[in-house]
Amino acid sequence: MSSISQTVQNRDIRQLGINPNHWYVVARSSEVTNKPIGVVLWQQAIALYRDNQGTVHALEDRCPHRQVKLSHGQVVGSDLECAYHGWRFDSSGECAAVPYLAENQKLPSCKIRSYPVKEQDGFIWLFLGDKTPTVEPLGLPEWDHLNYIATVSIINCQAHYSYLIENLMDMYHGHLHQDLQAWAEAALQDIDEDNHRVDAHYTAQSYYKINKIWSISQLFFPALRRLHPEPLDVSYIYPHWASKLGQDFKIYCLLCPINETQTKAYLVHFTSLNAFWRLHKLPIWFRRFVKDSLFGAAQKLLDGLVVQDVKMIEEEQQAYLQHPDRRNYELNRALVSVQKLMRSQFETSN
Repeated sequence: MSSISQTVQNRDIRQLGINPNHWYVVARSSEVTNKPIGVVLWQQAIALYRDNQGTVHALEDRCPHRQVKLSHGQVVGSDLECAYHGWRFDSSGECAAVPYLAENQKLPSCKIRSYPVKEQDGFIWLFLGDKTPTVEPLGLPEWDHLNYIATVSIINCQAHYSYLIENLMDMYHGHLHQDLQAWAEAALQDIDEDNHRVDAHYTAQSYYKINKIWSISQLFFPALRRLHPEPLDVSYIYPHWASKLGQDFKIYCLLCPINETQTKAYLVHFTSLNAFWRLHKLPIWFRRFVKDSLFGAAQKLLDGLVVQDVKMIEEEQQAYLQHPDRRNYELNRALVSVQKLMRSQFETSN
């Protein structure tokens, strides 16, 4: 083994940085308006705003004049105006105006960083790297598809992002969720992996079957649930996660790592209506109405799962901080593959 490979292998996963040359989710589309908001992606403070045309922009959240946050300011046309002295910056980060500039003075040459952003599938995706993006954001084809009902839950956990990814890839932890769990008796069958993703294939017993018009009520009434076998596939598609339980449920976790001990993410749950062939023959406007009306149908279930998972993840982080020398005794080989991918992606960016 080369010395470089050995260094990568020995790197502490709980202190690992991210590969910035990917698209990360920093907000939902509905969160970004003409009133700027401040977000943080891996120690970088960023101001998000919409200009007068509705286009989303992302600038370094710092006025170079006095170093205060631009997200405290306001949008003027297509510029972002600092709340302190009214200096304005265009979407490229150039100083565009100073209200008290004298006739014989030139605009300051100061410039702040701008970031590539994309608005796609209901979310704002941001590219943190210095390189020109060569990859595309992870697609959520179900977001606009009329056959899928969406629910979104926000994850805020005081822990390194690796703990969240490991939790999501480890289907044996269904024991934690008791009445909220969607599956039981998970058994890892196979793993596929390359430089960009890890796919873990489990078999499991699903509690839900969406094949009757009243099936959606299973989300609200546990007594209606019946165990039946379904494939359970989970994937770490760096830097995000996706899963599929049978044909009825798809879930995505869109990552926004903040720092070494704080992670934000958006958990997006889709319930399929593909089994209802009669519904597909109805007018588009009605199907859109059904989809929009049922948005958030799994909110209580999803939020409950998040609360339980976050508690465990944060306890893992605290245990590590108190005793970083203690090692885990891991039996799920999917997590070994996940850690390998995290390390290789970080190393690729350095």
